[in-house]
Amino acid sequence: MPSYTVMVATGSQWFAGTDDYIYITLVGTEGCSERTLLDKPFYNDFERGAVDSYDVTVGENLGEMELVKVEKNKYWVHDDWYCKYITVKTPSGDYVEFPCFRWLVDDKEVVLRDGRARLPKDDKTRLEKQHRRKELESRRKTYRWTEWQPGFPMSIDANTHKELPRDIQFDSEKGVDFILNYSKAIENLCVNQFMHMFQSSWNDFADFERIFVRIKNTISEYVMQHWKEDFMFGYQYLNGCNPVMIQKCTKLPEKFPVTHNMVADCLEREMTLEEEIKAGNIYLADYELMEDISPNSTDPCTLQYLAAPICMLYNNSQSKILPLAIQLGQTPGKDNPIFLPSDGQYDWMLAKIWVRSSDFHIHQTVTHLLRTHLVSEVFGVAMFRQLPAVHPAYKLLLPHIRFTIAINTKAREQLICEFGIFDKANGTGGGGHVEMIQKAMRSLTFRSLCFPDAIKARGMDSPEDLPYYYYRDDGNRVWDATKSFVWDVVCIYYDSDNTVQKDEEIQAFVKDVCSFGIPIGRRTIGPFPKSLKTREDLTEYLTVIIFTASAHHAAVNFGQYDWCSWIPNAPPTMRKPPPTQKGVVDVKFIIESLPDRGRSCWHLGAVWALSQFQENELFLGMYPDEHFIEKPVKEAMESFRQRLAEVSSAIKIRNEGKKLPYYYFSPDRIPNSVAV
Repeated sequence: MPSYTVMVATGSQWFAGTDDYIYITLVGTEGCSERTLLDKPFYNDFERGAVDSYDVTVGENLGEMELVKVEKNKYWVHDDWYCKYITVKTPSGDYVEFPCFRWLVDDKEVVLRDGRARLPKDDKTRLEKQHRRKELESRRKTYRWTEWQPGFPMSIDANTHKELPRDIQFDSEKGVDFILNYSKAIENLCVNQFMHMFQSSWNDFADFERIFVRIKNTISEYVMQHWKEDFMFGYQYLNGCNPVMIQKCTKLPEKFPVTHNMVADCLEREMTLEEEIKAGNIYLADYELMEDISPNSTDPCTLQYLAAPICMLYNNSQSKILPLAIQLGQTPGKDNPIFLPSDGQYDWMLAKIWVRSSDFHIHQTVTHLLRTHLVSEVFGVAMFRQLPAVHPAYKLLLPHIRFTIAINTKAREQLICEFGIFDKANGTGGGGHVEMIQKAMRSLTFRSLCFPDAIKARGMDSPEDLPYYYYRDDGNRVWDATKSFVWDVVCIYYDSDNTVQKDEEIQAFVKDVCSFGIPIGRRTIGPFPKSLKTREDLTEYLTVIIFTASAHHAAVNFGQYDWCSWIPNAPPTMRKPPPTQKGVVDVKFIIESLPDRGRSCWHLGAVWALSQFQENELFLGMYPDEHFIEKPVKEAMESFRQRLAEVSSAIKIRNEGKKLPYYYFSPDRIPNSVAV
């Protein structure tokens, strides 16, 4: 009688093993095996990280293997089991791989296809088509859209991390407990001694050093030493935590009436301000989004304030970006003066501090939360709803969605919810952050997620004009490497543009994002694509998803401790309103404007925790779970890794000897997904 050998690999995750009953059924084109018991309680099989082998005898040859059905029945209580893959050795000696990489929970049967990626057109048999349809029907019931807040991108319908499907939960919920992690960070940074003085002010700038953690040769210490300098202020617009605000000024806006006489002493080329603008040397950072955002009022003992400044910047003859003028509100007038480098020391210092505070709010809520976390979740939910596990786009995207929905759910549960810990230190807590996302959604476009397009739209694409914009240069290299890899994979499965157009699943995926995930009703400009026409369109779309979740998240997340731990450089809140006239500010006024001791400590714990990699982090190009089994895809992955290694090497060489190295786009520091 024919005999099949079944090899079952259990995951290495904690508690991945099981003491339940495990059954298997093999399904081929010529028939199926009987339901066979592989393991029962106390057999000590299916332990964490193990590969166990079994013989399954059948009455006749099953033909070409199509499916493997795996079933787990509880012994005493449900014992979740993580199955990595199943390999079947046929009587002819062939090996057929069935990737799983899923948790088996309850008593539900899991049906696996073999590891070959297939488009809908590739499924020929009734069984294959039926399995494809049933998988998606089940997923759409499990992965449902919901609106967490009006005007937000849609998210998964789950209120807590525990309510999520088991396959997308963190292995250990403790690892993403924000309250626990922030509290640990505060303790590890030795600043918990100040927490009992929550609302008391510091005494002077030197006092902030009492909570500043000195780590040898870090950017944070350099920031602490040079934060008052105009060079440091300007440099952050290019290579700091939020290098997306600066844009070339082609015409001075009427709401910002800077004159040549105001800034003439700072211009170096013997040109008028108008001539400098025409020459492309003037830049703007406009925080208009902050206008009319409600400041945090959750603590009746501490008034908190926000501002919506406009900052003019100058590209000087040494290609350094320096601030020229700052207006702290959007409406010019006598009570909204334009602050200049020629003003009093403390007037100019406070104006820059206000800009840095507004920049912090935009960074945290829009650049980071909205445009990496929430957008990636939309793509992830749509992927689970519309792409079956055998689809090549699903296999390609899954590593870049890993834990994203889980971290976002936990954030909605603890961090950005009403009375969440976001309220403790941030001036936009208590609802202002919600208002900011609602406003920012109106200008969220697909093209703004395409890295080269976003750079060009701000007039920042010329290396000749701005030779030290490492965010742009490194980002373009990672974008190009990623897009090349995606193109290689797309061309393996799509032989023409027509194949893309006829792939109803990829079209449904794109439509789900546009119609449900980020519907046009939430935006005023630039719809997301409703369909994809060409292989180039598909390549760009998939590249946006991967780049946003990996590279761009890394670039705007992991520098938070570097740039924001010195609190005067990134105040999370301000306790006095913006000054309405010049000449009234002194050191005492500035210190009393900056965060108090308690909020400073919460802020420091937050930026420390958010800047840490996850345990067992998987970085860009690392694909240990072999969802693809085809040799051409594995070759494309190896080529991708080689290109990424070249980028990492070039960045390392450039950074040698620099006091301010830029490494946030270095592929060896880019996790595959948004997971922190």
